[in-house]
Amino acid sequence: MEVILFLVPWVLIGVGVIYVSLSGGPGAARDRYLTGGNRAFRIAIPLVYIATGIAVPALVIANRGEAEGATEALAASEISSKDERGKQLFRDTCASCHNLDAVNARGVSGPDLDDIGEMTPARVLGAIKNGGTGQDLMPAALLDGENAKLVAEYVARVAGE
Repeated sequence: MEVILFLVPWVLIGVGVIYVSLSGGPGAARDRYLTGGNRAFRIAIPLVYIATGIAVPALVIANRGEAEGATEALAASEISSKDERGKQLFRDTCASCHNLDAVNARGVSGPDLDDIGEMTPARVLGAIKNGGTGQDLMPAALLDGENAKLVAEYVARVAGE
């Protein structure tokens, strides 16, 4: 479905380019469109482009879900309110740096939390408190108290799933 949604606008652009080229250039195509085509054609073409411009983004948004994650196991499981809060805190604070499939996070500077070994709440809490491994690659204490605990429990539960 996504492939079709991607291809439809490009096919329409291609049809427009072919129409312009077969009409003798942009000026001739405009004149032909405004004067040579019948009334139904002059109405149908803009409607097709407007409908495509609305339908394609609407279908993409409707089919993306809640970004529950890239793994089927996590998408099919229920999430507690504590995990939901930990997930949201991770998105807000950590997702710009770290990769974590469970939230579709594609960070650019931190490690991939799905691939760095066994994750325990204590390990994650230590990383939050110390700033990663303590080498000043991550700011220390980005989260504290209950918020840090919620993120640590969430990451420990979903990392590598």
